[in-house]
Amino acid sequence: MIIHIDMDAFFASVEIRDRPELADKPVVVGGSAAERGVVAAASYVARRFGIHSAMPMARAQRLCPALVVIPPRGGHYAAVSRQIHGIFARYTPVIESLSLDEAFLDVSGSERLFGSPPEIARRIKREIKQELGLTASVGIAPNKFLAKIASDVEKPDGFVVIEPQQVQGFLDPLPVGRLWGVGKVAGEVFARLGINTIGQLRQFGLERLRRHFASSADHLWALAHGIDDRPVVSEYEAKSVSNETTFAVDIRDPDVLLAWLQQLTEQVAQRLRDMELEGRTVQIKVRYADFHTITRAQSLQQPTNLTSEIWRTVKQLFQERLPRQHQPIRLVGVGVSNFGEAQLQGDLFEQVDRARQRKLDAAVDDINRRFGAILQRGKGLQKDRQDEK
Repeated sequence: MIIHIDMDAFFASVEIRDRPELADKPVVVGGSAAERGVVAAASYVARRFGIHSAMPMARAQRLCPALVVIPPRGGHYAAVSRQIHGIFARYTPVIESLSLDEAFLDVSGSERLFGSPPEIARRIKREIKQELGLTASVGIAPNKFLAKIASDVEKPDGFVVIEPQQVQGFLDPLPVGRLWGVGKVAGEVFARLGINTIGQLRQFGLERLRRHFASSADHLWALAHGIDDRPVVSEYEAKSVSNETTFAVDIRDPDVLLAWLQQLTEQVAQRLRDMELEGRTVQIKVRYADFHTITRAQSLQQPTNLTSEIWRTVKQLFQERLPRQHQPIRLVGVGVSNFGEAQLQGDLFEQVDRARQRKLDAAVDDINRRFGAILQRGKGLQKDRQDEK
């Protein structure tokens, strides 16, 4: 059994925990509307007004004039995330982080020590609440796909267990949009075919499905039958370190997308440094509204975990290597792979600059670990944008 743990409205919940007077107020974390900022996270009170992540802040404030907007404290959230992952590590070393606020856990090797997967999950959920004052939603199921859906169906503060014999009974009534790979375009195709639920999809027939979805049909068919053979892969076993985010609403504004990519870059770079890893290959992942997914990668002269070097490459890949500029995008991701040892090369000025950047990153990481503060490197992004105009 696999456990998926997803923190509830993570960024907003951390801010409300730190400022209890905000508990009953509509709270969002994100950028200023005056600077075309977007919502990074919305409290459940704010969601009652129709506000969601990736929404332009200006629109969110029109929907709720009393909205409390808090600038993001990325370093603070990363520090809290490390505390959460520290609780995970008490029960298993096999932890696959998807982002700061969610992870898969394989506890098959821990049952003799700590009990069944549901017992372990309840202990983790309780310790997160008691020690950190935050709530998590938990899904426990035979595979990653099912566990992730289970953690979402009773949010917030959910706890759902899917036993093997319950898989089809759980999946069949769910909307077909719950399947990974079903975006707006695929959803429209299913609607034309009269397929609204996963159970209806199972009855449709694989050959007919292939006529409409080509190579994606087998993937959709397997998920509809609850089949997902992917193992939980610990970061320390992984061949890459990456983060990605899926938007509630598709985004086509390149400035907004760059802002999200920079945030993901900073998270990946800090994780590399925490793990004492350096990678030679930087990759971005983009999934369009029609669910067409592409990756673009570039190999560097030497391995790195410097935020500035990874960001420079990510930005170049996004601006110069994507074939479908200005098409709506539903997911972006950043990854670093091809780990190795750094080699001293380049001229003296380059070596001095890398040493300076390394000291800057180390200072930021140290402050984040000790105080949960954030040194805003977003100013560099704003400068880049101004230089391009």
